[in-house]
Amino acid sequence: MALIGEEDAQEIRERLKEMVNPVKLVHFTQELNLEYGREAKQLLEELAALSDKLSVEVYNFLLDKEKVAEYKVDKVPATIVRNGKDYGIRFYGLPAGYEFSTLLDAIIDVSKGDSGLGPESKENLGKVTQPVHLEVFVTPT
Repeated sequence: MALIGEEDAQEIRERLKEMVNPVKLVHFTQELNLEYGREAKQLLEELAALSDKLSVEVYNFLLDKEKVAEYKVDKVPATIVRNGKDYGIRFYGLPAGYEFSTLLDAIIDVSKGDSGLGPESKENLGKVTQPVHLEVFVTPT
């Protein structure tokens, strides 16, 4: 059974037409003892099928240790949104509900290579001299 219905798929296709460059979703999962693991993988595969500029690569968190280390993944399911560059964008868990629209925004921004920030914000961020680790947590309601 599909997770993305046909009506939603059509809207998503329209949204993904904003993409400029290809984007890869790098997904880490495992087969056993993982809540929403199967659904997260299925959702990403269905999403990638909606645009020829979007692809998905799937790795096993327990077996693909080199890729786990390369992307610094420490929990699953995990999805990295990247193009030729890894911007550090990570989604953990099932990116559904409100998080799905955030995933679409991230895909489009990465495709364009632009954060959407204004000049003043970019200037202020340019003054940051130390690495910053930022996490946003959401609770399904």
